[in-house]
Amino acid sequence: MLPRFLQQLTELIASHPLMSLGVLLLAGYLLGRLARLVRLPSITGYILAGLLVSDSVAGLVSRDAVHDLTPITEVALAFIALTIGGEFQLTKLRRTGLKILVVTLFEAVFAFAAVLGVMRLIGQPVEVALLLGAIAAATAPAATVIIVRELKARGEFVDYLFGVVAFDDAVSVLLFSGGLSVVAPALLLAGVGESAAGTLAGIAAGLGEIGLSALFGVGGALLIHFGTRTRAATEALLITLALLFIGTALVTVLHLSPLISNMCAGAVLINLSSRNRRVFEALEPLTPPIFALFFILAGAELDIGVFAEATVIVIGLVYLAVRFVGKFGGVTVGSLTVGAPRSVRRYLGYCLFPQAGVAIGLALTVQNTLGAADNPRAVEIGTLLVNVVLLSVFINELVGPLISRFGVTRGAEVDR
Repeated sequence: MLPRFLQQLTELIASHPLMSLGVLLLAGYLLGRLARLVRLPSITGYILAGLLVSDSVAGLVSRDAVHDLTPITEVALAFIALTIGGEFQLTKLRRTGLKILVVTLFEAVFAFAAVLGVMRLIGQPVEVALLLGAIAAATAPAATVIIVRELKARGEFVDYLFGVVAFDDAVSVLLFSGGLSVVAPALLLAGVGESAAGTLAGIAAGLGEIGLSALFGVGGALLIHFGTRTRAATEALLITLALLFIGTALVTVLHLSPLISNMCAGAVLINLSSRNRRVFEALEPLTPPIFALFFILAGAELDIGVFAEATVIVIGLVYLAVRFVGKFGGVTVGSLTVGAPRSVRRYLGYCLFPQAGVAIGLALTVQNTLGAADNPRAVEIGTLLVNVVLLSVFINELVGPLISRFGVTRGAEVDR
């Protein structure tokens, strides 16, 4: 009787996208409240809510329905990136900008080197070790931004945190581009001799992607600045949303980085005029439901099927542990090198544990690149990388917010 009831309920929910959206929001609200009651971040409740109603568990909301709501994820990431960029005021950057960049380079390179070295030690092929190392450098900014907002955190620690999560995706793209250009020629049967030239070409491509993404962000910021400076608040909000959506879609279609683009847009906006702060203030009331849906959908996309293979579990758990040690060690050494505050040295590393969208995107790039090869080993490596990263993201989404919250609570100024 119950399975039949669940089947009918699933069909009803699937009958209209708004039904799925309503179920996801309601489940997120309930689990978010429950999470706060047991002193967990509300984000953890949102992710668990999405997982529970997804195909992986109850099956109330289908994977197709979740896929139809993908634009909400893109909008949320655009808001998050714009928010981070808005923290890059020149007055702050003059004081800490170079220090933040040095800390970022240390934590990204340490994570890359640690994962590369340990993967080789446990017998993984150099291709897997190199690419997993490059992917390890990336950090998901979404959980960090939401936790900072939820706790109303502030201070120099937050300046460092936002700067590091902004810069390290760019470093990861460069490392990944270089790594893939080394690995791909041999696996695609194009000749090992092309590796050196391929590495330079890969790095150039990575720099080009970052540069073009930034250029689109600057252009979008200028359009928002001049389009809203003489407008009433409501009109300014409409123009900002329109340009933000168009810019994000355009960058995505061109296979550039919406994160980098929108971070640059936020940085340019906040430095062009103090009046542009009203743009960020106008967007703020829209963010709670959009951010909640972002994490609920992230939970709904998780697949517990990645726990089916012992090899994936072992490599994934090693990857998670070593990446965290690398990030934490890099922050410690980088902070000591530049004389960063003690709170940054001791607690910033905890905030770099989350990893999601960028890591999955890089792993899928490997799979798509190597999947076209007439080489079973290349296909096998691509599949392994995707499964390891998916397992990592699964655990990250559930545990990452809790670890990040600990770091922000201890490191930043928080209203307790």
